[in-house]
Amino acid sequence: MQTYYSHGKLLLTAEYAVLDGAKALALPTKFGQTLTVELINEKKLIWQSFDFKGDIWFEDQFKLINGQIATSLAPSNDVSERLKQILNKTKQLNPEFLKSSVGYKITSILEFPTNWGLGSSSTLLNNIAQWAKVDAFALSNATFGGSGYDIACAKNNTAIVYNLVNAKPLVKPIVFYKAFTNQLFFVHLNRKQNSRESIKTYRDNKSNIQNIILKINEITAKLITVNNIEDFNILIEKHEALIGEITKQTPIKKRLFNDFKHQIKSLGGWNGDFVLVTGNKDYVNSYFTAKGYNTIISFKDMIL
Repeated sequence: MQTYYSHGKLLLTAEYAVLDGAKALALPTKFGQTLTVELINEKKLIWQSFDFKGDIWFEDQFKLINGQIATSLAPSNDVSERLKQILNKTKQLNPEFLKSSVGYKITSILEFPTNWGLGSSSTLLNNIAQWAKVDAFALSNATFGGSGYDIACAKNNTAIVYNLVNAKPLVKPIVFYKAFTNQLFFVHLNRKQNSRESIKTYRDNKSNIQNIILKINEITAKLITVNNIEDFNILIEKHEALIGEITKQTPIKKRLFNDFKHQIKSLGGWNGDFVLVTGNKDYVNSYFTAKGYNTIISFKDMIL
């Protein structure tokens, strides 16, 4: 039996712009996904996926013919077809993958709700890449696409600065410790943001990108070294304005929480998943729960 693990992700800076080479500050989370591989005597692949409550949310069996994923043994569905596509793309990257005289029982366990947007796909891809001994970035490009920062988070145990240089990932692990982390919280917006839709919105609306990338890079660098919450608030407010300018969107605080006393920053695709908020615990909890946002997680409980 072999077990693989990958961390979830949150993107603190350069959302959208990371696709065009901006330097992103990204944070691996304490929540992730496990993949366990057991060999079985039957020539098939048995797959079971468990959610964070321990309930099976997906299961299927596939025939293995000459090391190829053949037909599903259950009625076809979108998840089965997507999984089959991922495994076949994996095999293209490593023809020896699944080329065994035995079969496999795969157990995948997710540690967070799928609507949190912490990377149910990226953690799965990185686990499969580890199992198959293939490059996870190449597998991501061949399946889901995107910048790849989520794959980098899956692989790392510390905060990272991530950017694309000539379309290739550059990953720099960093220390991101702040004395004021007790004033940082992640609030879920009660909806899942579709990453591909977010990227399309960005592609359709982006403008003046190169000049703004320079400003985003400067903010990323300053956020790494900033040592007080006042300057941190100023930087994330500037960052929200820059991304709003690129994508022609209204920052989340101005749009939904204009009376909030401190700062709010979108993370990843705007309008969904988690936002970062600053302030003291009692005020943050009372403000957001009164508005119906009950998933509020402290920085220390979320981030590695």
